[in-house]
Amino acid sequence: MKKVGILSLQGDFEAHGKAVERAGAEAVYVRTAADLADLDGLIIPGGESTTMLKLLRMENLLEPVAEFGRKKPIFGTCAGAILLANRVSNPAQESLALVDLAIERNAYGRQVDSRVVNIDADPSFSSRTRPGSIEAVFIRAPIIREVGPQARILAEYAGDPVLVEEGRHLISTFHPELTGDSRVHELFLSKL
Repeated sequence: MKKVGILSLQGDFEAHGKAVERAGAEAVYVRTAADLADLDGLIIPGGESTTMLKLLRMENLLEPVAEFGRKKPIFGTCAGAILLANRVSNPAQESLALVDLAIERNAYGRQVDSRVVNIDADPSFSSRTRPGSIEAVFIRAPIIREVGPQARILAEYAGDPVLVEEGRHLISTFHPELTGDSRVHELFLSKL
């Protein structure tokens, strides 16, 4: 059985753990660099990206997570997507810079502007999972403003990419862990 780490410093890491288990892998909660050993992939959940950066530094995890991502797949949701992007705005901030995309923090608005919508995925997504729309939960979500030439857009909302893959990495600006649909997590597991 594949082992997927969930960075467990902030955010709804337990919901990701349950989603990983529904998708057919073992969830491992990551709080130290030693916890990264023997993992097949890592999920960086939503939360608040500047706080996550501070916690990554405090726990001496910033470089170990970056090194992990240079070798193995990482799935970043919402704040995790911000941390994976190589260009962050509103305001600019440091990141792991593992995926070639520009992302704007909190671009859909404040907490009261959060929403749940159904989005249609690219046929390549459905061909690797099961067809049908995806329920997407946006909470103070970022917007992907540009994707690099190696990135593939798998789903859009209101004309903006919301689910993107680049090589072994997966990015979503929404929270698939907050629904009962495990297809996005299954897609990530297919990269391991």
